[in-house]
Amino acid sequence: MNDTSALLVIVDAANVVGSVPDGWWRDRRGAAERLRDRLAADGVPGRSGAVEIVLVVEGAARGVESVPGVRVESAPGSGDDHMVALVADSVGRSVLVVTADRELRRRVTALGAEVAGPRSVPR
Repeated sequence: MNDTSALLVIVDAANVVGSVPDGWWRDRRGAAERLRDRLAADGVPGRSGAVEIVLVVEGAARGVESVPGVRVESAPGSGDDHMVALVADSVGRSVLVVTADRELRRRVTALGAEVAGPRSVPR
């Protein structure tokens, strides 16, 4: 989409998937794909207007493909560093980062992003 007027929602896949003890650790890539599909189907509850969703994956979940409504980005290294870079590259745009990671929350709010916990998206 890349509509700069749309809210950019960056989802920390590892953190959101890891927030539910449903056996995700046996198939990290499959868990990330299920999250991607739920985001594509349900969007971000409570957010109206145009929304661009970016799901950041890392480690064993790298290579998950994008689908209509959700762009998937495989972090080349640290997922946290990649999300911080995405926020930094979005100056002047409204950004919401979905994670429970305290250090990541600190880093992105310092750049002007909002943060929400894993329960704010369908899991």
